[in-house]
Order: sequence, then C-alpha cells, then structure tokens
Amino acid sequence: MTSEAIDPNVPPSGPGCEECLAAGGWWFHLRRCTTCGHVGCCDSSPSQHATAHWRESGHTVITSFEPGEAWFWDFEREEGFEGPVLADPQSHPTDQSTPGPDGAVPDDWRDHLN
Repeated sequence: MTSEAIDPNVPPSGPGCEECLAAGGWWFHLRRCTTCGHVGCCDSSPSQHATAHWRESGHTVITSFEPGEAWFWDFEREEGFEGPVLADPQSHPTDQSTPGPDGAVPDDWRDHLN
C-alpha cells in the first residue's frame, strides 16, 4: 500500500452506493474508497460496486462505511489493516436501513446476496 492510497481529508461521496442510488438499486453493506471517497456496495451486494470502482480507478484501498466498523482492506495485497481516521462522516447514517436504501430492497433480498 502506498501513502497515495489514503487521503484522510477526502469526505465520502454520499450516504449510500453512488451507482445503486442512480440506478434505483440496493446494497447489503457499504464500502468507502480511501483515495477519492467513492461509496460503493460490498461484494455480498448484487452489484459489487466497491470492487468495480477499484478495478476501474486503480484505487486500491477501501474502508467499511458501516456504523461501528473501522477496518481497511487493500485489494492488491488482499489483506486488512488498521488505518487512520478519515474525514467525517465515518459511516452511513445510523438511521439508514441495512440493507438499504429504504424502499429499494426486495422482500427476498437474502436470495440475491453473493
């Protein structure tokens, strides 16, 4: 991991997965790019936008965007680690449903997890 992979001053792009929100989709858990702040859905989510962002952008490090979680993941090294405190907010709003967003999650959402 290089120091360029983490910019502690960049805020998250929003409260949910950018691509899912734009397409009317939903997510299971959220991940935040530590380089640019992009918020994408996890690999258990149907669309796996956080990993897609890494592949498209080359930004190698993400962190959880879930309340109470503070782990980091390096895609290239395939390992987790402890990282610095990033710009607020540290997670999606605590009143936001998981999975989310409200109104977009199908009743059979468990059947769609990866």
